Amino acid sequence: MPSFDVVSEVDFHEVTNAVDQANREIQTRFDFRGVDAKFERKEDVVRITAEADIQLDQMIDILRTKLVKRSIDPRVMDIGDQEHVGKLLHKNIKIQEGIESLLAKKVVKMIKAKKIKVQAAIQGEKVRVTGKKRDDLQQVMSMLKEEEIDTPLQYNNFRD
Repeated sequence: MPSFDVVSEVDFHEVTNAVDQANREIQTRFDFRGVDAKFERKEDVVRITAEADIQLDQMIDILRTKLVKRSIDPRVMDIGDQEHVGKLLHKNIKIQEGIESLLAKKVVKMIKAKKIKVQAAIQGEKVRVTGKKRDDLQQVMSMLKEEEIDTPLQYNNFRD
């Protein structure tokens, strides 16, 4: 029976490359000369440090463009609150991976609402969709691509 998985995955090696490129750009930009500003990545969190609010905002934009160039959807960025430590400001940006349970339930509900002859089941951080016809599965994929979901979704493990 044909099936596929709906997942939300991030290639963390590409995130590391994007952070390295962003650090290089900050070192060469004129408006960051003499400023203590940097990007640091630990696990699934990117921590940005700067001396002013406007610099933090510019750094978020720089990171966003570097992620896009590396084929990572910028919607995976969950920007945290600003922290003030001494003369420096910090922001933590969490890189979200996996489909949380509320979104998985919403995806299953959307699939069932379309009354396509497929079954959707939540399996951890992914949703497995199975059906008798390959066309039905492709119809589900196109329907999910059209929906306004704030988490980027990928479709993998397609089996006939």
